[in-house]
Amino acid sequence: MEAANLPRHVGIIMDGNGRWAKLRHKPRSFGHSAGMDAMIEIVKRAGEREIHYITVYALSTENLKNRPKEELDELFGLLRKYFSHHVKELYKRGAKVKVIGDKSPLPADVQKLLEDGEKNSPPDGKFTLTFAINYGSRAEIARAAESLIKSGEPVTEESLASGLYTYGLPEPDLIIRTGGEMRLSNFLLWQSAYAELYFTPVLFPDFTPDEFDKALEEYSRRTRRFGGI
Repeated sequence: MEAANLPRHVGIIMDGNGRWAKLRHKPRSFGHSAGMDAMIEIVKRAGEREIHYITVYALSTENLKNRPKEELDELFGLLRKYFSHHVKELYKRGAKVKVIGDKSPLPADVQKLLEDGEKNSPPDGKFTLTFAINYGSRAEIARAAESLIKSGEPVTEESLASGLYTYGLPEPDLIIRTGGEMRLSNFLLWQSAYAELYFTPVLFPDFTPDEFDKALEEYSRRTRRFGGI
């Protein structure tokens, strides 16, 4: 793969953790933990491939509303674990950490860990790793529009984009979804207008760095026209 043919920004919908655990007769928390481990390995490979921006869908607004409290508590526990310890490994790899989404409904200590994860990351990192946590693209767009209306500013594509959580990040070039489902599930809807989409049946804990390379190879073979001929 030539560097010129690789995406600058990759978004990843990490799907299939629960099903992966069920196949092994384990609780869903076992799958989420394995998924976080897999995510760290993917981030390392992305850094090696000199991909400058990675955005991972860690928890959607729908997950927060619809998942059982027990599972959410386990997910919060994983966030505590990874943002207390493993995030330092990502710093060493050159990751500048960013968190997008509405953090206010999360437990106070989790909010603090996420804020510290951003604040303590290297400002001149080799790449930006964005965690979408309690994130929903529809809510994000509505929030940006409401802010513009309140300010009296005209609502244009440019002004609306400036109010999104991702303002300052380039639009994703490639969106990867694991687990066999073929939809975006409210992830970066505005930002992904011209993104290339890659769907794989591989459940996320089994999505190895080599599987990630397959997605990059597929992307490198595509021609992006952006509405042109």
